[in-house]
Amino acid sequence: MSLESTQSMHRLRAIISCAFLSLLPIGAAHAAEPTALAPGIYDQIFTRNDGPAVNYAISIPRGLSRTTPVPLILSLHFGVGAGGAAGAGRSVLEILIEPALADLGAIIVSPDSVQGNWSSPENEKAVPALLDMIEARYAIDKKKVIVTGYSMGGSGAWSFAQKFPQRFSGAIPVAARPPESAAGWKVPVFAVHSRDDQVAPYAPEAARIAELQKAGVNAKLISLTGITHYETGRFRDAVRQSIPWLREVWK
Repeated sequence: MSLESTQSMHRLRAIISCAFLSLLPIGAAHAAEPTALAPGIYDQIFTRNDGPAVNYAISIPRGLSRTTPVPLILSLHFGVGAGGAAGAGRSVLEILIEPALADLGAIIVSPDSVQGNWSSPENEKAVPALLDMIEARYAIDKKKVIVTGYSMGGSGAWSFAQKFPQRFSGAIPVAARPPESAAGWKVPVFAVHSRDDQVAPYAPEAARIAELQKAGVNAKLISLTGITHYETGRFRDAVRQSIPWLREVWK
């Protein structure tokens, strides 16, 4: 299947998510900060003085308090083609990241891309600013901040971990295209990839994980079979396997 078809399918998922939001009561789609800290997924807008606003979804875990620090997960969505990314962050959050990683008791923040892929200058400025705001607003354990994502978002997880290693204690790329080299890599990586991925080839990710392991980096690859690129929800169980791995990393 072509890259254009890939982007169109991901975009359709985002559009469906937005359509669902339009059915919510007035004010629910872009609610104010969930001051009651009730568990659930909320759609928010982060307004910046030095750039365009960032739309994002945030998952509040059960039992969250304002004083006890919790982990923070940055969740990056798949490609959406030439159109806007509205709702894509919530889509990947609901389809994959929150169901797989809810047991960590983490706040999960899932932005919509500001412009282009996650390694674009616009996103590399907007996303760290969003994380700064979340870390200032909530009690976050800054030693337990990870980045994950699916497809384009998985490639973004590789990119953000490489460029901001001081920020993340782990990266969980899923169905991703890794960087061409992992020279000087510092962040532990738990990658998930299907050998039957017809869009993002399996071999480059396997090679990069092997390179990291040879260099002494804490890196692991969960290899799957029988799952194609568009079966996003079927990656949940494999991503869930990262939880005990993360807890060891965080010790």
